[in-house]
Amino acid sequence: MEKERIKIFDTTLRDGEQTPGVAFRAKDKLSLAFQLEKLGVDVIEAGFPANSQKESEAVSAVALQVRKPSICALARAIPEDIDIAWKSVQDAKNPRIHVFISSSDIHLAHQLKKDKREVLEMAVSGVKRAKTYCNDIEFSAMDATRSDRKFLYELIEATIQAGATTINVPDTVGFAIPGEFALLIKNILNGKNIPSIKKITLSVHCHNDLGNAVSNSLAAVKEGVRQVECCVNGIGERAGNAALEEVVMSIHTRADWFNACTGIEMGQIYSTSKMVEEITGIPICQNKPIVGENVFTHESGIHQDGVLKNSNTYEIMDSKVVGRFGSEIIIGKTSGKNGISAKLSKLGFDFDRESPEFDFVYKEIRGRIVEGSITDDEIKKIIKSCKSR
Repeated sequence: MEKERIKIFDTTLRDGEQTPGVAFRAKDKLSLAFQLEKLGVDVIEAGFPANSQKESEAVSAVALQVRKPSICALARAIPEDIDIAWKSVQDAKNPRIHVFISSSDIHLAHQLKKDKREVLEMAVSGVKRAKTYCNDIEFSAMDATRSDRKFLYELIEATIQAGATTINVPDTVGFAIPGEFALLIKNILNGKNIPSIKKITLSVHCHNDLGNAVSNSLAAVKEGVRQVECCVNGIGERAGNAALEEVVMSIHTRADWFNACTGIEMGQIYSTSKMVEEITGIPICQNKPIVGENVFTHESGIHQDGVLKNSNTYEIMDSKVVGRFGSEIIIGKTSGKNGISAKLSKLGFDFDRESPEFDFVYKEIRGRIVEGSITDDEIKKIIKSCKSR
């Protein structure tokens, strides 16, 4: 069976910039956009142009110079935002305007102070206005997962009729649980609640407040969603967004489950992650899936023994696929003889495992690591002391 193609919509430059303490300069946005193009994302959400003149200019620079992906600008469902969004992306080879408005009762009552009929009219009017500028229009019902389902369905149907080509279902505050989110997506796609749903691409945008952003995104893919919105390293507002690298590698590694693929150049994942880390100043946690320093590192003797015999025993991905450089053996409290022997070989010292020299080095290393790990330089000093005996 042919695999379904999942579009990757990257919002690192927009939602990622909403990470507390992060502010991209125009040159940062452009550099990251070029790297995202190399990564192979389908859509780059370059920013929110109505935020400021400088933001509009930065989005325009990306639209003019980055040609392969669609370049998207975010706009509230108000005329001024939409006009500025178009002005910012009009030079793109493949421009997209992304119109959004809140749909939950709590947002309508306390933020917008509007009723459902007013919101529906604003959404339809906004999509129609955007459609006069370009064909590729995305609509998002903000806080969809806390919205009244009947109203959400009505809003989606109306914006499709108004000209939206992509409908996004955001879990704006990370409220949803995977099974619940999957059911929502199933009910949106079944054709009964939204008659026109088959005419558009359905998208999801999940936040990580309960730690479910990636799980919710993948549950939606399993139910038939064909665009996932995410950020490199999972950065973004509050607890962040679904991490691009985790979504992509889950789909790739478990293609048997998803029967899907992306257009991502996976060999660019690690370098893109490190670039985002450098520009944002937000360090990648050591145990961060896919890109953390510990992901392909082994300290336990049992794990070291397995990986040395066959990497598939404890590694479900090839590190080189994501642009990394193989497994790493770290000598620590739980390491065994096979791991220590492999580390010695990597450092250029081949000992006969039955020799007194190896026995001495092994015991010295084990004696030093009762409280933790040992560095390569410390191991070299032990070997030097062995040879001087």
